[in-house]
Amino acid sequence: MDGQLVDSYGRHIKSMRVSITDRCNFRCRYCMPAEGLPWLPRDEILTYEELARIVRIAALMGVDQIRLTGGEPLVRRDVPEFIRMLTAIPDLRSISLTTNGTRLPQLAGPLAAAGLTRINVSLDSLVPHKFFQITRRNALEAVLAGLAALEAYPSIHPIKINAVAMKNFTEDEVLDFAALARRKPYIVRWIEFMPLDADQIWRKEDILSGGEIRAIIEAEYGPLVPIAEAGASETARRYRFADGIGEVGFINPVSEPFCATCDRIRLTAEGGLRTCLFSQTETDLRTLLRGGADDHAIEAAIRGAVLQKELKHYINDKRFVRSTRSMSMIGG
Repeated sequence: MDGQLVDSYGRHIKSMRVSITDRCNFRCRYCMPAEGLPWLPRDEILTYEELARIVRIAALMGVDQIRLTGGEPLVRRDVPEFIRMLTAIPDLRSISLTTNGTRLPQLAGPLAAAGLTRINVSLDSLVPHKFFQITRRNALEAVLAGLAALEAYPSIHPIKINAVAMKNFTEDEVLDFAALARRKPYIVRWIEFMPLDADQIWRKEDILSGGEIRAIIEAEYGPLVPIAEAGASETARRYRFADGIGEVGFINPVSEPFCATCDRIRLTAEGGLRTCLFSQTETDLRTLLRGGADDHAIEAAIRGAVLQKELKHYINDKRFVRSTRSMSMIGG
């Protein structure tokens, strides 16, 4: 492999989101329709061996952070075995996973043993009826049990809770989540609602910004103390409470876009390489993989796609075009 993976704007690509399934055991309103979303046929989903091959090639070009997504990745069988395959790739610095948490009571131990180092658990409400309203599932206790199970495995650290922030839904629980971040070894982060819902009902008026959430917390706890970012491509604005107990974060892709420092690409479960959540095109790597292409041909396809990486997502611009695919189809 001849050099680092760099786009036409000089951004070095270091992170890849890898979706391992489009299936999910939730039907979150901001992600999937209540009914009628067909799953991909099994033979169209990349095998673990195919996924690992792409990751290995990307790692040789400087990608050193892999996040496994879905759908819900833990509905796919043998995820710990796949993580072991990834830990055998010497150039990877971080292997993480995003999950709704319902299968963690059974899988936290095997995931830790396999080498998982970081995890994000999606949790939008701590109130049972509101949790059902957003996920269409009565599974809050299962998610909380999954978070508790993670606490027994300190090698998976930090434990991050991601909550999608929505106007007239999130406000009255902000302080409860803040208290959770102070009481438990969790970092709570709010993500602004983005136009990736399958029903395409998103409106700018539905966004509850990170700044608004921070104001709610500071009215109760006083000024939050900024934490120095780990790097220019950090997506979250991180803060600790003034007394040093607990950490919260705000991911503000709509009100404070971080496109200028974006170092991410995404691989869909069926092998489509996307250079932005809102890309209008994908590069088909599955056909190359299954057509006998060598590693150099796959490398060339990845480099070619990255050279076309978008400058920004244009959500706040009249040039914005909604994605035709929901988050569950793209990979979170």
